[in-house]
Amino acid sequence: MLEMLILLVCGSILVSGVLAVVLSNLMAAMVSAGLASLFAAASYVLLAAPDVAMAEAAIGSGLATLIFLYAIRKTRGEGPVDE
Repeated sequence: MLEMLILLVCGSILVSGVLAVVLSNLMAAMVSAGLASLFAAASYVLLAAPDVAMAEAAIGSGLATLIFLYAIRKTRGEGPVDE
């Protein structure tokens, strides 16, 4: 049963990663990349590595996603720099 759950979570990582590459909307792509990181953290928990899972959830899924979303939001709609 645990093996099937691990395979399901790993499949979710793959689907989220493909969506992050394929989506044309930057916000949706970044959310999908953050979701892939969150699924990775879940897989680390299932594989009995809670310290790695906490680091991945805090940095990969949380902090990095927020920084990228903030950067996308701040740079969207700007004109050329050399005006």
